[in-house]
Amino acid sequence: MSRPYNFCAGPAVLPEAVLERAAAEMLDWHGTGMSFMEMSHRSADVVATVEAAEAGLRRLLGISDEFAVLFAQGGASSQFAAVPLNLGAGAKPFSYANTGQWSAKAMAEARRYGDVVEVAAASKELPRAIPAQNAWLSADDSAYLHFTPNETIDGIEFHWMPETAAPIVADMSSTLLSRPIAVDDFDVIYAGAQKNIGPAGLVILIVRRELYGRAMSACPSMMNWEVIDKAGSMLNTPPTYSIYLAGLVFDWLESQGGLPAMAQRNLKKATSLYSAIDTSEFYGNPVAVSDRSWMNVPFTLADAELDKLFLANADAAGLLNLKGHRSVGGMRASIYNAIPQAAVDTLIDFMQDFERQHG
Repeated sequence: MSRPYNFCAGPAVLPEAVLERAAAEMLDWHGTGMSFMEMSHRSADVVATVEAAEAGLRRLLGISDEFAVLFAQGGASSQFAAVPLNLGAGAKPFSYANTGQWSAKAMAEARRYGDVVEVAAASKELPRAIPAQNAWLSADDSAYLHFTPNETIDGIEFHWMPETAAPIVADMSSTLLSRPIAVDDFDVIYAGAQKNIGPAGLVILIVRRELYGRAMSACPSMMNWEVIDKAGSMLNTPPTYSIYLAGLVFDWLESQGGLPAMAQRNLKKATSLYSAIDTSEFYGNPVAVSDRSWMNVPFTLADAELDKLFLANADAAGLLNLKGHRSVGGMRASIYNAIPQAAVDTLIDFMQDFERQHG
């Protein structure tokens, strides 16, 4: 079967090799006669699979024992509350860099639990840009500084690391595992799985253990990172099948050469697509060149009246889910790890052909 190219921002495309392996193991996992999703989370097989997934992630990212790796439920949005609940026991404010819609949502949720300071905000004018850090308010006396390295909706990405004396918290839902990162530069990383990791509903956390003890008394046990860590991510029934699939993705990434190889591929994909946009008078991108996302590429047509026709023709050509977020409009191509260069090349050819016909 010939599969279309799926540019969805999430739930996103998964590697075909992972889907094929999961399909082969669906009814009979490793000779047990059961599907993995039917097995007790307390069984030795499931516990070993979860431990193997954690070990795979630690290898890919070089995560030391100073950090806990947690598998939790609720997706990244659950952590919008969990972050202040786990780090807000003192009277210090919570600092946020507001660079797009997801960081704005995180800020809004944090206001339920304490004082929020917006230390920086992306420009409203086009092209949108992240202000240099010398224009930020200081976050040094805050409980933490939260930022979103890649804004899925807005297509804005940090290509540098903020500096502060406060613990640094990053929502890396759209960028984790797309390239190597220095985990030690962060204190908390959280990521919804449905981009480069696995199915929706799972959230992965990487937490510096020395931060334990800062949780508010109102923090629910199910959201308390220290409690989840002590239970080995088995405080309750975890999303076992999602963790199993994430583990298969980690195996696939290692077989592809790891994160350095993925970085090369992802940069090539992004560079080629942005080049096609920038060399055209028919297409445009609303983000400053220095702050463009590798993962999520929004673009507009010179005549918005052609948007529906573009999308209909793209669907017919097997180029799916290119409609931009409803709050932004236009188009958006999400080019995560599992999107091959051939998909981007096919999209570029389609865009150029559409421009010849309608430009």
